[in-house]
Amino acid sequence: MEMDMKRLIFLVVLVATMVFSVPSVKIGDLVDIQGMRPNHLVGYGLIVGLDGTGDSKGTFFTAQSIVNLLAHFGIAVEKDKMKVKNIAAVLVTCEIPAFTRVGMKVDVTVSSIGDSKNLQGGILLQTPLLGADGLVYVTAQGPISTGGPITAGGRMAHPTVARIDNGGLVEREVISELSNQVISLCLKEPSFSLASNIAQSINTYFEKDIAKPIDPSLIEIKIPNGFKDNPVSFFSSIQSIYISPEQKAKVVINERTGTIVMGENIKISACAISHGNLSISVAEEGVAGKKQTKQERVLLLKEGASVKDVVASLNAVGARPADVIAILSAMKASGALYAEIVIM
Repeated sequence: MEMDMKRLIFLVVLVATMVFSVPSVKIGDLVDIQGMRPNHLVGYGLIVGLDGTGDSKGTFFTAQSIVNLLAHFGIAVEKDKMKVKNIAAVLVTCEIPAFTRVGMKVDVTVSSIGDSKNLQGGILLQTPLLGADGLVYVTAQGPISTGGPITAGGRMAHPTVARIDNGGLVEREVISELSNQVISLCLKEPSFSLASNIAQSINTYFEKDIAKPIDPSLIEIKIPNGFKDNPVSFFSSIQSIYISPEQKAKVVINERTGTIVMGENIKISACAISHGNLSISVAEEGVAGKKQTKQERVLLLKEGASVKDVVASLNAVGARPADVIAILSAMKASGALYAEIVIM
């Protein structure tokens, strides 16, 4: 347990000192251009060629789908006399990005909607995928792959969900109009300071007052006259500008694994916490603290201590991962920890 705790502390300190030091980031990684978004598609299809792991006879919609399919080829069959154990009904989904052209290929995902036990080895028959407007944008077909994590028993964790890489063929284009007057940038994480920082960086880069933050999530930019005939080059220039985004005070806790990831700039105010035989006292500098006894482990910190101080001190008194999680949650609840806590 002591070794696990040391590994955990090393991981937290490493992340806090390296990953969370604010780097320069391209504006293109922080924003999306309004109107240029992906589109979700969905369709109903059939997988054939299964080795007896398809839907059972009681899955009536699978049998009806086969009857309808065969009718297109002039073959009449009775639904009640069919066995569909080598066939499975699935929903097929995919996402196509903006500016997708006819003939491009996309990955698709298939998911069983019947009682099929395993889709491995099957082939998806041609399936039209529809958008929210009811139009067909992609047709999907091909052999599926259920590759994924393997359980302790040697079985696939999710044999009823599969993928077809490049299995979707784009039949209808999704084109967004590029304005040569004004474009709008949507921040992936709304923030007043970040919106202002991005607008200021763009104005400084082009030496013109062309960018204006409208709200925490939207920045409007007037395209300069020199780029009106070449908006693509203007978009590329904006996306390539580097800025230093703000660092949020956040603690992410995974209770199942005991993993804790936090930023280096998290501060703690004066407080006192008792957890089992571990006592924590955060006081103003110069205030005398409680002496440690054999029965009790005492952690003394100064007001304004950083996350590195807390982690190092907890490690020094031999706190377990569960102790660290409980202590941080208690500090947050008492208002002594100035950070957002996210529990996964």
